[in-house]
Amino acid sequence: MNKFLVLSVLFLSTCFSISAQSSKKESTKKYKITKTNEEWKKALTPKQYYVLREAGTERPFTSPLNKNYKKGIYVCAGCKTPLYKSEHKYDSRSGWPSFDREIKGNVEFDVDYKIGYARTELKCNTCGGHLGHSFDDGPRNTTGQRHCINGVALEFIPK
Repeated sequence: MNKFLVLSVLFLSTCFSISAQSSKKESTKKYKITKTNEEWKKALTPKQYYVLREAGTERPFTSPLNKNYKKGIYVCAGCKTPLYKSEHKYDSRSGWPSFDREIKGNVEFDVDYKIGYARTELKCNTCGGHLGHSFDDGPRNTTGQRHCINGVALEFIPK
């Protein structure tokens, strides 16, 4: 009986903690490019809107940019801000385009609790569009970072 009570209390406290942390916080940051939801819906495809404006995630291994190794630059699909250089892209085998660093000043680092614990969320610093997340399991011979980016949030401009 004692074990059941302890397990029940632990379970309930975890549930309350997760639901409290996953509540959507309102961003107070002002971005250079702002649009209404309707304006974004007109400017973006449904998949781009889902990822960039609703912080969604595309299915792994579905982006043609995942295996793109041409020289060029990756820009935000929402506002065309340069975000990543092709020389910093690598195959993380995660199913999403991955980079070991961003173009300084163009990617915002934020924290989200959407899945119950803190993760480093990456956003476009110009329009606030959700790009993906950063992890510390990238190439050790460079930065050690893995910017795991939704391909639909990017457009590639060849050199």
